[in-house]
Amino acid sequence: MKRAPGGYTDPIVTTTNNQPFLTDVKELRRRARESIEKGALTADYGLDVNQAIELLQGALATEIVCVLRYTMHSIAASGISSEGVKDEFAQHASEEREHMEQIAERINQLGGTPNFNPEGLLTRSASEYGKNDLDLVGMIKENLVAERIAIEHYRELIAFFGDKDSTTRTMLEEILAVEEEHANDMSDLLGSHAGK
Repeated sequence: MKRAPGGYTDPIVTTTNNQPFLTDVKELRRRARESIEKGALTADYGLDVNQAIELLQGALATEIVCVLRYTMHSIAASGISSEGVKDEFAQHASEEREHMEQIAERINQLGGTPNFNPEGLLTRSASEYGKNDLDLVGMIKENLVAERIAIEHYRELIAFFGDKDSTTRTMLEEILAVEEEHANDMSDLLGSHAGK
């Protein structure tokens, strides 16, 4: 690269017309004003926005079910060694609620309306709510299975969104990291409580 006056280098040229990789500022401003009612969704969004929203609605339902299941388990778990497990369930419920809100906000940013309707929730969710009559080890197993489902589901979603929606992909990667921590926590709890 050659030095420009003042010590700055020329911008990197990546297009065939020798323009910098960024769109001409005037054109960028024009396009931003053109569809202002679409909020954060711009013309260069790389996916079918309706399909993206539908996939995120499924992830939202999954998180809602996880919040409900962890909350129920944090209250219903019983037994002499249940207090630490109940605390872990409650913490996971809180973190799943954060995921739920992140996904709902992203649906909103893409122009959709987050579906919190309980009707059909289990058919939209990748994970199941589970049984109500489980003992402590059964609850831990149920949550571990749900976390394993969520991990695979988020990996698929991350691959789908890829480079075409890096904002959603990054959000999902962050959620996946927490889901992996949850699965590890449940696995540790299972190892320490199985056979008791």
